[in-house]
Amino acid sequence: MEGKKFDLEQYRRDMEALIGASPSVGLFYKALDFAAAAHEGQLRRSGDPYIMHPCATARILAEELEIRNAEILAAGLLHDTIEDVEEIVPAVIREKFGTTVEAIVVGCTKVKHHSGDKQALKKLVHRQLFTGAATRPEVMIVKIADRLHNLRTLDSMPRHKRQRIADETLDFYAPLATLLGLFGVKRELYNRALVNKFPKQGHKLQQQINRLKGNPALSNLTVKIEQSLNEAAVAAKVVVRTKGLWGYYDIKNRILRTEIEIPQEILITTANRISCYQILGILNEIFPPVPRTIRDFIANPKPTGYQGLHAKAIIDGGKYLFKIRTDEMAHSAQCGLVKDWNQANRKMDRFLKELQEMFDILGNDDAVSYRDMIAASGRKEIYTYTPDGDLICLPVHSAVLDFAFHIHTEIGHSCVGAMIGNQRVEPGDMLQDGSVVKILRQDTPVDFDLEMQTQCQTPRARSELAKAFRERIKHVAVSTGRAVLEQEMRRYGLPFDLIEHPGMENILLYFNITSRDELLQRVGQGRIQMRELIYEIRSGLLQSRDMLLQQPTGILNRIVLNTVDPVVVKSSACCRPTPLDRGLIGLLSTRGISLHCKDCFQLKKMKFQREDAVEVRWRLGATPVLKLQQFIVTDITAKYLFSRLAEGPEELHVMRVDRIEGDSSASFCAWEVHFTVANLLGLKKIIRHLDRSFLTYQFEFKH
Repeated sequence: MEGKKFDLEQYRRDMEALIGASPSVGLFYKALDFAAAAHEGQLRRSGDPYIMHPCATARILAEELEIRNAEILAAGLLHDTIEDVEEIVPAVIREKFGTTVEAIVVGCTKVKHHSGDKQALKKLVHRQLFTGAATRPEVMIVKIADRLHNLRTLDSMPRHKRQRIADETLDFYAPLATLLGLFGVKRELYNRALVNKFPKQGHKLQQQINRLKGNPALSNLTVKIEQSLNEAAVAAKVVVRTKGLWGYYDIKNRILRTEIEIPQEILITTANRISCYQILGILNEIFPPVPRTIRDFIANPKPTGYQGLHAKAIIDGGKYLFKIRTDEMAHSAQCGLVKDWNQANRKMDRFLKELQEMFDILGNDDAVSYRDMIAASGRKEIYTYTPDGDLICLPVHSAVLDFAFHIHTEIGHSCVGAMIGNQRVEPGDMLQDGSVVKILRQDTPVDFDLEMQTQCQTPRARSELAKAFRERIKHVAVSTGRAVLEQEMRRYGLPFDLIEHPGMENILLYFNITSRDELLQRVGQGRIQMRELIYEIRSGLLQSRDMLLQQPTGILNRIVLNTVDPVVVKSSACCRPTPLDRGLIGLLSTRGISLHCKDCFQLKKMKFQREDAVEVRWRLGATPVLKLQQFIVTDITAKYLFSRLAEGPEELHVMRVDRIEGDSSASFCAWEVHFTVANLLGLKKIIRHLDRSFLTYQFEFKH
């Protein structure tokens, strides 16, 4: 297939018209010559010279996002060089263009070699991209521009590839553009992706959208608004915007809807802020607003810097959204804060820091869904306040803990709840628009549950929780690794104090480990080959001539815990073990210890090394039980139940007893008993008492 010719010199002239040709942007033109030489002879599937793509990416950055930073523009030109040109490695980019350009280009470079399936590769590519963006957020800007041009030139791709690219755009790039405040780019990404994702439905819906655009009533509406503004001597431009396919896409359910609440918006632009408020007053007289729908994003800008006045009104049975902005606000709304990327800007600094926090957690925590987090971060905002009246802008559905972490990291980690008016609420409770929130704290950090991470909506809260979870896992992993390594060394007749030997530094270096604690952590997470480690210790520190290591058989290594923290200790769903069961097997991993009963059928199917599994026991008296427990007793009278509870061990502290089956006249009913207990030893006594009382009961340990 013969493609278009590319006039490099004309492109150079076009870019000079956009960004100039001063020494400050000289790096861009140097990168242009380098990229042209690197991609010489390469063609795209369409038959076009490959250099057209990176050049178009850089032009989108400069022309549509108004970026003037030469390093970002140079990275746009070079973003495919490491991936597509064998002789170009990161060191070459660093030497010629500096560390910033290198970091952006490396962050944009896809994983080349991967032995897993396509889904695993996709996740790995995205995690690597997030890791790069955590260091240099510009990576995401370049990748969004890259994706936009790919969508504009998608026709040459086979249908299955167009579908795959559309799916990735809808799940990943378009929501990211929303998060960054790139609303013009966002709309185009969604529209182009949806056309390829839903070709038949999208075509039919587009015809419906076109009919809306041609509605003659719209002209009458704009004329009426313009006349009212002229009568008030307020100069403004009135435009009706009909939402494209992007407005009909249900992100949560991943479907195209045939109808939406507000299919058309009325955009009004004027010269200054005062005029914006005058126009809002005039509109309120003509079209009374829907109660509680006026939003002032001028006085309270969105985190991306977006400003404007919003109001909803019902006109002739249809609901419309008015957006009132100055010309500058309207212009800035298309670029978010990225057009000022290289300028000192406090709002930009905070915005970038929060983005980096989000990218860091998405790049390092496999348990977090990047799709859910990006969607949560890009949702509409609510406005909340401190008791002193300071405004805190948060995504809708944010929890108390989001508010606490937004104020300060330490406040978040020590938050035990909040006061909203006279009401006490929990850290995970959802905040409402306009809430005045007073955070309640304790002196020590709180060990939050795993579920709290999904209840929080802000990157900062989720990031800080993820770090705290990793620290809790690390603490137990180090003690587990110490116990496992000590037992393994004992099997081979090696004294455990060898790990303090000065020669151990060489062994750590061999395994690319920086400290003894990291070594124990890896052992406790099953991330190191035990036979290889024992071999290196034995040969390196004892110079033993008996180098052949026989695989030990028989009993597993044993660990004794004093925590039931669900972040660290996870009961498998297949056999649902509890710490009171005997013969528990723990599988070691980076996510903690996964518990199975010894005779679990799923455990028997798994393939794992002996040293990657341990026998798990608990110091019952030293292991606190923090959560409220409950058991259900069936076919029993109230009199007999309460007599059994009264005779129970002193460790049983009954909080509430609820009848769950049977009416008040029935003799035999089912009851739910809620109780607290200090530790596992007390819980064991309670369970033993229930067994001896010959009660029919159900108990599921909550940890």
